[in-house]
Amino acid sequence: MKDERVLAHCNLFGVLGAIPTLLELVPEARDAVGNKNISVGFAVKDGPRATLLINGGRAELREGIDKCSIKLYFSSCKKFNDMIDGKGNPLPVSGFWHLGFLLGGFTKLTDLLSAYLRPSAEALADPVFFERSTVLMLHVIAGAVAEVGNCDYIGKFSASNIVDGVIRLSVGETYAVAVKAENHRLTALHKAPDEGFSEMHFDGLVTARDLFDGRINAVAAVGMGKVRIGGMISQVDNVNRILDRVSLYLA
Repeated sequence: MKDERVLAHCNLFGVLGAIPTLLELVPEARDAVGNKNISVGFAVKDGPRATLLINGGRAELREGIDKCSIKLYFSSCKKFNDMIDGKGNPLPVSGFWHLGFLLGGFTKLTDLLSAYLRPSAEALADPVFFERSTVLMLHVIAGAVAEVGNCDYIGKFSASNIVDGVIRLSVGETYAVAVKAENHRLTALHKAPDEGFSEMHFDGLVTARDLFDGRINAVAAVGMGKVRIGGMISQVDNVNRILDRVSLYLA
């Protein structure tokens, strides 16, 4: 069964954590926010808290809500998860004068994100859309791996067996993210790491997409030569175990 709190962490730091990458990849996303300098705080009761800072067409998600232009409050993890699923609306508790942005630019941004993360088969037939969508999924998965490893009771067991270091997840020669393990706590790195103890390398976007969508599993992909693993194998093995749990939450 899904734990609503773990799912809320995945949705905030995995799904919404992909917004900075969305702004980098998709011109329509940058058009939606323009040159706005604004921060949106997400406060989930008994759940995660983070602030999305948007400035000049770029964004960054930071843990905590100490300072934000507009604060959105959710009375439970389920309420927040429902909002991500398009079944509910956020409740602003401060920064009401920024409602225009919340209902305009921010809504366009999240609608675009949803379109890329839950695409139709027709949309994926466009190679540019396919590339953007798959890269965004890579970033979502990096964020979700960290959250499941830190919050999910099965994920935490796997994380407890990961020695300190950086596990790189790369696609072809162009895209890479990483998961950093330190004292058995995981952190997502949304850029190619300067160094890595271990690596899981996908030979291209099609292989990454097939794995993300569950059409192939990692073991089969390694056997077919489509996925290469290296470095400290125990690190990769435990990250793969967490990936299995991530598929439960992001399905």
